[in-house]
Amino acid sequence: MRIPRDRPAPCRRAPRAARAPSMQVTSDLPFPSPPAPPGGARLSWVHGYTVRALDDIFPALARSAFRARFRLGPADARYLASKGFPAVLDHARDFVAARLAPADPPNDGRQTPWRGHPVFVAQHATATCCRGCLEKWHGIPAGRPLTAEEQAHAVSAIERWLRAQPAPPDIGSDAGSDAGVLDLFGNPDAGR
Repeated sequence: MRIPRDRPAPCRRAPRAARAPSMQVTSDLPFPSPPAPPGGARLSWVHGYTVRALDDIFPALARSAFRARFRLGPADARYLASKGFPAVLDHARDFVAARLAPADPPNDGRQTPWRGHPVFVAQHATATCCRGCLEKWHGIPAGRPLTAEEQAHAVSAIERWLRAQPAPPDIGSDAGSDAGVLDLFGNPDAGR
């Protein structure tokens, strides 16, 4: 198709003046108010931007082939069961405060190990592993320190994912012994 020179080439977007504003300005705030949430979903409004609600993030995470592949391994599941949720969530708060909260974390994008603690696996599964993922998935901008509310949001995502994981297999204290071995040779001491 040839476009005559007397008029501009068509573009996919309408000119800026013709587009509807994405945010409405209120008189009492120095920054724009949030757009109306789609479907009535509740969004948190923090420092002039919206933090995506966890109810919106988790279905999106489930559609991501990368994020959906994370599962707690047996060792991490045993650790979670032995320490309990309160202790592991305290660890999560410490990890988020130390590794994500600074404006420019050291080794950003590589600061969260892939394994070794249930929180690390949960951070990758919930996209709370680095500031880039927090920005992309959760709507929390990088380049400035995280607020207490944003840190709590990250820990809530981690907690929600950990609680959704299947319970670890019931492994007794004698997991390494031969307690479940059937003695086929009549040895009375087998399995002790």
